[in-house]
Amino acid sequence: MTGYKAEEVVERGLQAAGGRGCAVLVEETAQVNLRWALNGLTTNGLTRSSSVTVIVSAQVDGGTAVGVLTRQGIGPADVADLVSDAAAQADRAAPAEDAAPFADGEPAPGWDAPAGETDAATLTAVAAGLGEVFGHAAAQGRESFGFAQHEVTTTWLGTSGGVRLRHEQPNGTIELTGRATVPNRSTWVGRTTRDFADVDVIALDDDIATRLEWQRRQVDLPPGRYDTVLPPSSVADLMAFLFYYSDARSAHEGRTAFSRPGGGTRLGDRLSDVPLTLHSDPAHPGLESAANVLTTASWPMASVFDNGLPISPTSWLDAGVVAALPSTRHTARLTGLPFRPPAWNLVLDSPNGAGSELELVTGLDRGLLLTCLWYIREVDPASMLLTGLTRDGVYLVEGGEIAGAVGNYRFNESPVDLLGRVDAVGAGGVTLARELGEYFPRTSMPALRVSGFNMSTSSQAS
Repeated sequence: MTGYKAEEVVERGLQAAGGRGCAVLVEETAQVNLRWALNGLTTNGLTRSSSVTVIVSAQVDGGTAVGVLTRQGIGPADVADLVSDAAAQADRAAPAEDAAPFADGEPAPGWDAPAGETDAATLTAVAAGLGEVFGHAAAQGRESFGFAQHEVTTTWLGTSGGVRLRHEQPNGTIELTGRATVPNRSTWVGRTTRDFADVDVIALDDDIATRLEWQRRQVDLPPGRYDTVLPPSSVADLMAFLFYYSDARSAHEGRTAFSRPGGGTRLGDRLSDVPLTLHSDPAHPGLESAANVLTTASWPMASVFDNGLPISPTSWLDAGVVAALPSTRHTARLTGLPFRPPAWNLVLDSPNGAGSELELVTGLDRGLLLTCLWYIREVDPASMLLTGLTRDGVYLVEGGEIAGAVGNYRFNESPVDLLGRVDAVGAGGVTLARELGEYFPRTSMPALRVSGFNMSTSSQAS
């Protein structure tokens, strides 16, 4: 992609660091995309990008400091200057609280392989299917909008301790929105995929058409607490927020819903009587992710000093009980908990899970079925209370059947508390979170039926 070998950039960067502790990451991304609106294709494109991050340590008064710099368009001739600038930054910095020796190792198989690629052929079947979708939509008096993209990001990592590894991460997403008038209505579906081989765009559009038909009957329903079926996309957003706010350090310091009153964390506490397990695994089929830490910045769940260390499969919630909290080596030392670097996928399942969201609807005497959640924000870290909006269709359920569409709501819910009110669990499956899918695309979730979901006020959002 860049006309030079990424591993050469890594080696020159490490050489330029001299005897300092150092890690160099090179990242190259190829992306192809397709956009459509008003029942017609609008744009498509292929983009390529690359960046280099260097992490350089320095011995300063009081400990070890670090300098971290990322630049785009860096080649073998430029990386020494980047290392020099990062080293100067480290020399001026205060000691890093997460300082630790860089990982030891040796070159892994495939270290010198070229960057992964994608091209327009990846979306050929999607483009072909859209021709039929546009015809169906026009015949039914509705409009189709959407976006599909596929990218392959290849990352090379080298450390002064000898680690040399390469990771290739494919990722694709597709989102379709359908709109119709008389009355005005809209709905959405989305999927995540590694290669689009498992995406049936016509079936996704059939789902759009069905949901728009449900919205022909409009029903007024005031805000309140309703038994609610959350589809996998909504569950993915809620579980991703729960995961992001579950780091061990924040819990240990008493700042989150995973903090135990009086001190310590809630490890071992039961959150749900339903045997729900929330877990991550770099090798999970269809959701494969990096098996080693690859990070360009330190934050509560990752430390730049941990780059290259292996990631193990971990259950965060085991049969309803808090089993682990994400941690760096530094957090593990502070808390006395095990080192648990997270894999960047998330799976929720239960041995009792069965059926689709519509099958969960049949067990609901009166309540709601959602399409997705949007504009989610944290209100109270101590309880993990979130607020946000429903979007693109909220449906009234009566006697186990869809009775019509109601307006949108603002909700106020804590995913931690919500786990204790799960009444039924569907079968798990790969899904796309509506809000966090861009940042956390690799999720597998079931639909959930929960009691008393809090729709706090009505919303004018569509």
